[in-house]
Formats: sequence, C-alpha cells, structure tokens
Amino acid sequence: MLMNSKIRHSFFPTARDVFLVALFFFLLCASGSMVACSGSALAAEPNDQKPADPAAVEAITHANALSQAFRHAAKLATPSVVVVRSEIKSRKVSSKRVPGKNGGENRFKGNPFKGTPLEEMFPDGMPEGFDFQVPGDEQSPSRSGVGSGVIVDASGIVLTNNHVVEGADVVSIELTDGRTFTATEIKTDPDSDLAVIRFEGGKDLPIAVLGDSDSLAIGDWVIAIGTPFELETTVSAGIISGKGRELGSVRRAKFLQTDAAINPGNSGGPLVNLNGEVIGINTAIASNSGGYQGIGFAIPANLAKWVSDQLIANGSVQRGYLGVSIGPLQKDVAIKLGIEGSKGALVSEIMPDSPAARAGVEELDVITMFDGKPVDGPRTLQEIVERSPQGKAHDMTVLRSGKPVTLSIVVKPLPESLARTGSGRRLAPSGTNTFYSADLGIEVSPKNTEAEDAYEGFDGVVVNRVDPEGLSAEAGIGPGMLVRKVGKTPIASVSDFEKALVAESIESGVMLQVRTPRGNQVVMLKKES
Repeated sequence: MLMNSKIRHSFFPTARDVFLVALFFFLLCASGSMVACSGSALAAEPNDQKPADPAAVEAITHANALSQAFRHAAKLATPSVVVVRSEIKSRKVSSKRVPGKNGGENRFKGNPFKGTPLEEMFPDGMPEGFDFQVPGDEQSPSRSGVGSGVIVDASGIVLTNNHVVEGADVVSIELTDGRTFTATEIKTDPDSDLAVIRFEGGKDLPIAVLGDSDSLAIGDWVIAIGTPFELETTVSAGIISGKGRELGSVRRAKFLQTDAAINPGNSGGPLVNLNGEVIGINTAIASNSGGYQGIGFAIPANLAKWVSDQLIANGSVQRGYLGVSIGPLQKDVAIKLGIEGSKGALVSEIMPDSPAARAGVEELDVITMFDGKPVDGPRTLQEIVERSPQGKAHDMTVLRSGKPVTLSIVVKPLPESLARTGSGRRLAPSGTNTFYSADLGIEVSPKNTEAEDAYEGFDGVVVNRVDPEGLSAEAGIGPGMLVRKVGKTPIASVSDFEKALVAESIESGVMLQVRTPRGNQVVMLKKES
C-alpha cells in the first residue's frame, strides 16, 4: 500500500506539492539568470561579427572546385597507370680497371650509366665517393629498375619510356589492382625515348585516353602520375611551364616543360590534364641533385601516339626524310645572307640523290615553311617532315639570297643507315703543311688518314687546333672538324682555305661550313666592334 500511495502521489500531486515545485523552478531560473545571460551574450558575439567577404567566399569556392577537378582527373587516369619493373640478369662489362682508393683495389673504369639518360648527368662515371665494383671478365650481378607506364590498349599494351626498359631481360607490369604480368613483347624507339610493352592475359583493363597535346597552353593545370622512389600511384600537380623544349639526349622530340613534381621512377608515367586525358609521357628532369627541382619534361601525347601506333603496327618507326643537314639560323648568318630575323632552318648540306637534291634545294637555303606550317628552327622542321605522308609532293618555302622560293619536294622514308648516327670527336694531328689564322684563332691541315675515314667522300681541311680564347673556340669549332667551305667557296686544300680568307672580312663576318661525324653545320665568325 505504501508503494501504491507513493505512486498515486507522484501522479496526483496536492496543492502544496504544486507550490513547492513552482518555487523550486523559480529559484533555479533566478540563480541561473547570470549564466543564461552570459550564455546569451556569448551566443550573441558571432552575430556581432562582420559578414564574410564575398570575394573570399568566391575564392574558396573556386579553390574547392579546382580540388574537385584534380580529384576527378586522378580518379579517371590513375587506374590505367602501371608500375614497370625491369631486370637485367646479366651483362658483360669492360675489363679495364684502375687502382682504387681503398687498399689498391681494382675498380670499374668507365661510365656505368652509358646508354641511359644519366649518362649526361654523370659524364665522368660514378660521382666522387661512390664505388662501382665488378669482376673484370665475369658477368655482373643482376640489377633491376622501377619506372612507370600507362595502358593505352585493351589488348594489353603499355606506353612507357625506352630508357625504362632498354636492355632488360625481364619486364613485369603491375596494375593498380595488384595484378602482375610479364611482358611478352617490347618494341622501342630510342630516338624519341618511347617504348611499347605488350602483355597477355589481362581482362577488363583500364585504358587511358590520349588527349591533344597541341591544344595545351602555358599555364594549363596538369597532374603527373607514377611511381617516384617506388611510391606507387603518386599524384603531383603543377602547370605547363613551357613548350617546344629541346634536350640533347633525345634527338627527335620537343618536350613539354612542367613544374609538377617528377622524380626518379616517374619516367614513363602520364602527364594528365584536368579532363583526365594523357597529354604527355613524363621523361626527364633538370636537376643539380638528381631529384625534383621544379623543372620536368614530358614527351607530348601527339608524338607519343604517332610513335606508339607505328611501333604497334610495324615494330619500328618509319620517319620522313628530305636528305639535308640543317642547323639554326644565327643572327649574324642571317644578316650575311640578307635575311631579316632568325627563324628557319639553315641548310648546310644536301645528300646526293636525295629528295632535296631532286627538288633543287641549295646549300645556305633557309627553310621557312613546309606544307603551310611555319618552320621556326631545325627541330620544328624535323618534326613536321618525319610525320608527313611519304611518296607524295609537299610545298616547301625557302629563302635564297633573301628572296622566297617555293619548291615541290617528295618525302621519302628515312634510310635505315641514317636512322641513328653516332657522334664522336676525331683529333687530327698537326701536319707539315698547315695554315694558321690569328683572326679566326684556328689552324688547319690537309685531311690525314684518320680524317679520311671519318669524312669519306667530302673535301676540306681538318682543324688541328683552336685558340682557347679565339673566335673559333667561342663558336664551338674544335679539333678534328672538317672545314668544307668558306662562305660559298668550296675548300679542297690548305691553300684554298688561305685564299678564300683573303676575300673575307672578319669585321663583316666569315661564314664557315664545317662537318663533324654527325653532319654539316654553318658557323659565323665575327669580330665584335
């Protein structure tokens, strides 16, 4: 009953109970008024702040939109990016050794990076403080490398750099979903530093979309995807910093420059626009340290597509050929030829029985237009001609003695013997019959036996030596080069060279046509007033 009475009491309060409860809540509210007031004051503070700056709100909105764009591009492109692992199981190395620093050990002599992009970075071999030791006549232990690539065909074709797979005995491809395959076929094009790898057995492969690299503009946002330092599927962002860059190590490509972080291991991976399209293949960096310093280079996607299509279809790249040696048009040479500006490709040599010879191209012509496309320099002309339809006539505009001339020229396939030309420097010893020009800072002699091997079929005189501070040295002329012409005068002997210089003025400029094992070039030597 007691329990029941309490229950009833709790549900049916008396008048006294109602009064006490009301009093309790009154006192509670009174005692909490300060807290409530202070709380209300604090709550009122944000309402006293100034409204957000509309410009800041808009900027944040745009920033978030850009972030979303980066996410979208990475989401589209990342699945098609692969890790490329190459392994060289055995390789013969030179047996030449030199005394080492530690206890007279024999160390490897030569450049272990020869044939790779690092060859130019370390021209003298391993840096100071690093040893590269191999047995003299035995096979070196296996070594492996890691690069990147991108799947461009559902049949299992990966596009990457030549230097990532060059010389490898085994190449494996690892997808982002963890699947791993072994390459069954590798086709390379060292001239453009591109390669395609084929693997079999892959199903439901994610495919990259190749975009139009010609539509890019400096300042466009891009992302680089790859495996830098073996950190798989890494994405970095930046912009297109430059276009049409030339690198000496790759003779047949003009590069995109970007400040998106590219590091060792990124080679072969894609450079992607905000639409998720591949617009370049990351290839090289400019660096004093070997790591990222804000300047990276990528092969444009349009060139990569053209090369990869040919490698897939033919196993090699068939380039167009005019049969000329060309070089940049230097300002002094342009003035000497009566040409305004310095845009164009200067013809320094015409190959016998070549398309250029048949079309009537002459030495010292300056090619300014091909198929309606402007030519600003040798590499531009090379790119246009290489991809031009072969066996058909093309219009080519040249400046000859300062006047435009239009020629019709039929592009032919590049002869295999000229596809890759070696380079080197052959030193010609001093002969008894020499001529020295103090004005030019150069001494020449007749072709000797060694020079005849290097320049078979070409007349001229060989450079014996150059003054280190002379005009010839400044212009890049070195011992072993063959001087073929002074101005337009052919040179066959030392006396020809001496007589030709009499008619020239060092103040107005002396134009020399010189030849190296790689071909002809025109050099202007002029005394500064």
